[in-house]
Amino acid sequence: MGRCQNLEMAETVLVTGASSGIGLELARCFARAGANLILVARTERKLQELAAAAASEFHVTAGVIPCDLSRPDAAAAIAAEIERRGQAVDVLVNNAGFGDRGAFAERDVDRQLSMIQVNVTSLTHLTRLLLPGMLARGRGGVLNVASTAAFQPGPNMAVYYATKAYVLSFSEALVEEVGQTGVTISCLAPGPTDTGFAAEANLLETRLFKLGTMSAAEVASAGYGGFRNRKALVVPGLRNQLGAFAVRLAPRAMARKITAGLQA
Repeated sequence: MGRCQNLEMAETVLVTGASSGIGLELARCFARAGANLILVARTERKLQELAAAAASEFHVTAGVIPCDLSRPDAAAAIAAEIERRGQAVDVLVNNAGFGDRGAFAERDVDRQLSMIQVNVTSLTHLTRLLLPGMLARGRGGVLNVASTAAFQPGPNMAVYYATKAYVLSFSEALVEEVGQTGVTISCLAPGPTDTGFAAEANLLETRLFKLGTMSAAEVASAGYGGFRNRKALVVPGLRNQLGAFAVRLAPRAMARKITAGLQA
């Protein structure tokens, strides 16, 4: 179920945040199954190297669109470039995102607003621009990457947790809206994962990450398998699944305190 299976027809898959971590592994998983790629991230040189490697290893077409998703016009610019190239996106993987640990009132306000732009606004805008084409064709889908952070508030990462709660809620709503159209909406909600995210968000020394992590390849394989099997929500790993379930039963005050302790 988690393995990358071959496609009956070639798809074009756009992956944001494709230069490393879960995004890179998801791109590899789709390419391994025969999908053509459009890789989106900020650094063009790195993207070009990854695109060339994917094309060589998996014998697919791999293009790049360098773009900073913290820009308000990012999603429109990506869609315009896709149209200019005469391409149609069959699957959108909204993976790009970042976090920042620390008390909300003490963190840089511009970084917090950029987080909302990347994690929420650009994700929403890009989905709105590309989903109608999928519905018209009656196939394809959207795989949104959230987090187990989506299941409870996150003291000391208040904005990040809130953005991931949005991604989960948004994804589950779209699952019902697209219904039996042939289009798949799936949300991948990993727990702590061994990527560059933790270092960037200042999380490496927290109790949460010291408890252990999954590899990006494991998470991506689970997400890909869930998407292909039309699962609305994929939480990789038994510990993460138990945590996501348990928080629904715990009093919210308790969930807040536990999360605060894990991020100390």
